[in-house]
Amino acid sequence: MDKEEINDKTKEEQNKKADEIIELKKQIESQKVQIDETEDRLKRVAAEFDNYKKRNTKERDSMYNSLVADIIANFLPVIDNLEKAVETETKDEEYKKGIELVLKQFKDVLAARGIVEIEAVGKTFDPELHEAVSSVQDETRGEKEIVQEYRKGYMIGNKVIRHSMVIVAN
Repeated sequence: MDKEEINDKTKEEQNKKADEIIELKKQIESQKVQIDETEDRLKRVAAEFDNYKKRNTKERDSMYNSLVADIIANFLPVIDNLEKAVETETKDEEYKKGIELVLKQFKDVLAARGIVEIEAVGKTFDPELHEAVSSVQDETRGEKEIVQEYRKGYMIGNKVIRHSMVIVAN
């Protein structure tokens, strides 16, 4: 074999290797694109799952608050009557203390469940929280200031269980 034939064979081998390298680079690029697409899909699925968990938790909390509110709404007249009993004058102080203890137990149960009384007297009237049953003209009071509360209102979280019945000034 002469030099020219050897050079041709070497060039041919080099061209084959170059073609193989180019083909391998194309395969690598193709696999990188597939990996990127798979990674993107994985990130989207993970984000969707995270959103699902948040939505599910929010719905569960809302449902819990609604159920608790429905149950507690049935007990509120009992609490109202206990509050009236505590305010009533009696000669039997032990009886009054017993009523106060029962009322305190009820209020402790409410507080443990996240139920709070809606503040009314001295606050500005808010139709989302209060129900106006009457109004009075009083120049010493501010605009839409609540001057008296007939019945206490209660809420759990942002949900009103029962609106406060109030008298509003001006």
